[in-house]
Amino acid sequence: MPLFNPHNFRNSLSVGGQDIAFSDPSIINSLNPGGENHYVSATRALHNSDLYSVISTISGDLASSKLVADKPQIQSFLDNPSATTNGHAFWQAMFSQLLIAGESFAYIWRNRNGMLQRLEYLRPSQVSTFLQNDGNGLLYTVAFDEPNEGVKEYEPQDNMLHFRLLSNSGGMVGISPLNALHSELEIKKQSNRLTLAALAKSILAPGVLKETKGGLLDAKKKAARSRQFMQQVSHSNGGPIVIDDLEEWTPLEIKSDIAGLLSQTDWTSKQIAKVYGIPDSYLNGQGDQQSSLPMIQGMYANALNRYAQAIVSELNNKLIARISTNLRPAIDANGDTYANQIANLKKNGVVDTGQALWILKETGYFSDDMPDAAPVTTLPAKGGDPDDQNRDPNQK
Repeated sequence: MPLFNPHNFRNSLSVGGQDIAFSDPSIINSLNPGGENHYVSATRALHNSDLYSVISTISGDLASSKLVADKPQIQSFLDNPSATTNGHAFWQAMFSQLLIAGESFAYIWRNRNGMLQRLEYLRPSQVSTFLQNDGNGLLYTVAFDEPNEGVKEYEPQDNMLHFRLLSNSGGMVGISPLNALHSELEIKKQSNRLTLAALAKSILAPGVLKETKGGLLDAKKKAARSRQFMQQVSHSNGGPIVIDDLEEWTPLEIKSDIAGLLSQTDWTSKQIAKVYGIPDSYLNGQGDQQSSLPMIQGMYANALNRYAQAIVSELNNKLIARISTNLRPAIDANGDTYANQIANLKKNGVVDTGQALWILKETGYFSDDMPDAAPVTTLPAKGGDPDDQNRDPNQK
């Protein structure tokens, strides 16, 4: 490997004569008008059921899709990229991190001959991205978890898989979709807090206990009377609360507008689906009532394709191969929709029966060892040999 002089490279930005990496917190905060409060961590994101659902669904479907390479060596590498886990789990981890942070990283390990050996998943916190001084490429500083590896500085971009989504730096780094969900997640957080508080208080029966004929009470007597009343509530075991004519009990109620906010639990789900570009029906929403199931599947397929192209483009660039992705296993798991399309093509005369069977076998819908269909035998018409009807009756 060539040697790199650290003085020949700089970070993406220079502030006060000091170089700062793309991933430096000060850069992240400068891109967020609200400062650190607008940053949503992956841990916090996955605590949200809607976000977990959409990230799990998209990343799982992308991992279920088939990456197809034009070289057998690259194909084997894509099918088994990691030494510590299976291919599906590795790619789902890469894609889920991409959906959360807007970018994901994997280090490309090579053997002595420079051939591809394996990929190692890297958390974004392990990687710092730098720009060369002449602007002709990126460099990476990687902090490995393995003590034997330690920190590798000035790694060339050929040794790094760097998937990126939307970027405001010319495609050098990606922007997390969660940045657009800060307000929605904050509303959801406050809504959950209000719901939990309301449920907790409903058990304790909060309200106002008014002494109607007991005269003026000082603070100590009011506190003592409140404690006595709450003890009565706790000892009632869910039964009725008894008060006398000298007291008046008024329970507190949730304001109607707050209660209405709590009922709109699908609002944040729609916002999350909108940010990730998928139909909200995939988050158990009502969706577009005028859209049929094929239309919804088509919109979801378009969303998956947008993410797949960001992945395939990076793989083609770093692995020096022609790689494509087949989304059909993710969109049409059992293949019925594809089989119906082939049947329509056969019905319209675009393909014949043999070609249709060959296509369905190639896609795995039919087993390769399925026997061929028996030839159809046309039985003669009832009444004997058809030639007898055209024979001269005088002919013997």
